[in-house]
Formats: sequence, C-alpha cells, structure tokens
Amino acid sequence: MVIRPLDRDEHLKFVRGAATFAHDAGSAVSFLQCPSWGAVKSGWDAESLGWFRGGDLVGAGLVLYRWLPRVRRCLAYLPEGPVIDWFGERTGLGLEQWLGPLVGELRRRGAFAVKLGPKVVARTWSCATVKRAMASGRCRRLGEVPADGADSRADELSHRLRSLGWRRTERDGDGFADFQPRYLFRLPLLGRDRHEVSAAFSQQWRRNIRLAERAGVRVERAREADLPEFHRLYLQTAERDRFIPRPLEYFQRMFGALNAEEPERIRLYVARRGDTALAAATMVRVGTYAWYSYGASADAGREHRPSNALQWRMIEDCLTDGVSVYDLRGIASTLDPAHHLHGLLRFKVGLGGEAVEYLGEWDFPVNPVLYRAFQLYLARR
Repeated sequence: MVIRPLDRDEHLKFVRGAATFAHDAGSAVSFLQCPSWGAVKSGWDAESLGWFRGGDLVGAGLVLYRWLPRVRRCLAYLPEGPVIDWFGERTGLGLEQWLGPLVGELRRRGAFAVKLGPKVVARTWSCATVKRAMASGRCRRLGEVPADGADSRADELSHRLRSLGWRRTERDGDGFADFQPRYLFRLPLLGRDRHEVSAAFSQQWRRNIRLAERAGVRVERAREADLPEFHRLYLQTAERDRFIPRPLEYFQRMFGALNAEEPERIRLYVARRGDTALAAATMVRVGTYAWYSYGASADAGREHRPSNALQWRMIEDCLTDGVSVYDLRGIASTLDPAHHLHGLLRFKVGLGGEAVEYLGEWDFPVNPVLYRAFQLYLARR
C-alpha cells in the first residue's frame, strides 16, 4: 500500500464511484470528504490523499490541517472519513494496512495528532423506539435504549482501533461534543412515494404542514444571491438557541466551492409568507444521499410552522430526484426533556425515520505532549 497526494479530478472520480461499494446507506461518502470541502474551511489547509495497491486507487481521504502557532505542528483531521474499506470485505486489507501508512504519512507532514471519523453505523433505533423511550423517562440517553439494529462488525472495529493506539473522543457524553456529531437522524426514502413518507409523520407534523398551507406559507428554491436573507434568519436562530453563528462569508464559500464541483450539490430553500421570509435551510447532496445541513427561522411567524413546510418541500424534492436517504444530521443523545437540545430531537423524530449512532471520532496521538495540551485547550473552550 502506497499513499500519495491526489489531484482534484482523481479524488472526485473516486468519490463518484465509491457509492458502489458502500455496505450501508450510512456509509455513503460524506460531503465532508469531497475535495471541494477543503475550500470551505478557512483557517485549515487541505490535501487529498489516496491509497494505492499496485496501480489501483483503493481509498481516498480529504485531510484538513490546523497548524499550531510557532511550533509548526498540526492537527490532521479527516472529517467523516477516510473513504476506505473499513471491514476489509472488498479488498481483504486489514485495518493496520490502511491506518499505519496514513499515520506515517501525516507524521512526516508535521501532525501532532490524527483525527478521523469512520462513516460506519454501529446502532440504529426506529422512530417508534425513540418515541417510547422519550415517553417512558426510564433512560437518560439514547445509548442506554436497546437498539433495533446493531452491527457486530462496528464493535470489532472499535476494539481493533483501540488495539492500534486510537482513542475515541467525546467530551461531555451527549454525542455533540466532538467535531462532528456521533448520533444522527435520517429518513430512508428508497422505494417510497410521498404518500408513504408523509403517512409515517407524526400527527403533529402533518397538522403543522396543513397549518402552514392554510396560512399561505410557500417554499421556494432560492439562489446564492439570497444567502444574506438566510443569514439574517440564521443569526436570529443562533441567538435564540445559544450557539455561535458562522459568518455570511462561510456560506458564500460553501455555495461557491460545492456547486463549482457539482452543479446543485448545495441548495437553498426559503419559506415565505407574503414577502416575509420566515425560515430557510440548506441541503447538500452527493450521489443519492442528501443532508439537511443548516436551518434558520425568524423569531416572528413561528406559529405559521414554516420550518415544517420547509422540510416537507425538501423531502418532496429528494423523492423527485431519486434520493435514497435524507439525513437530518446531528441529534444529541440526551432524552432529558429539560435539556436545551431535546426539542431538536423531538422535531426530527416527528418525521418518521430512524436514529443512528456512528462509530464516533477517533484520535491517534502522534506527539502525546502536544496532544494532551490540545485536549486541555478544547476542554476550556
């Protein structure tokens, strides 16, 4: 196995073909592993690396480098990647044959630690199971609820990672504490029509969609030029939900980079009542997999349920376009109704779908002293 840099076209060709060997819908290539994502992340350097066996490209990863000041050492991060044969079922290669060369290559580039996020599903819970757990109050966290599906290979992969010196990272236990969320909610769409999908919505969800229609809420596909309007709503959402917002320039870079790589890779939707924008959201697509990536809503007009209308239009477009999975991204694992993220779980569960636990993010400390110092910095943020 040899690792070497890939040019953009090599990497993109690999991403487009990788879905053919995805063992599960959840292991589809993440948009965070597309070469365009490196152009979105200001403050990080980016590089595409490929694993070659003989002359064949068998794996690829987008690596983001965050440099520490003065010491010229970096964190090397592969968000929701790399895209490799994690279980060795396609290539027959063991985990050490993938990760050993990766760590060696990144050490030579100055990495004090390597962080990666295998896009491997460990457990799944049906919507009904999650609702019962929320109603019963017997479990504090989703991870304590018996899963409807579990992949024993994911447990074996976790044990193997630990034996090779990797550490799973999660600082406060709710699944949202690391760089990418460990728990997500997704809506399978393959082989279903709009009536089957909407029939699985909760009564409250269906009622809210009808309420939005009666209130005259309409949802439109918007243009990149409408991003300032989205960002105005996003700032209101950030203040209301107590998170630090990204600047408008971040979303402009995202639209420019992703859509230059693939037309309509990212879309913007806006829900309006009259001339007033009440909610907006972005959706990203790679192949037949789509993600709800960012959402925003105004403080006023929430009684007209624009966010429900917005999601339903995005799901309808996914069905029209032949999308197999609509991924609503992160949820916290908490089932505590007093937790400030509980409403997000309740909103997503209303769509039917399933909750998913991925294997999480893992660190390899190349330089243990710098790694410990970095962990202390993160803990104080």
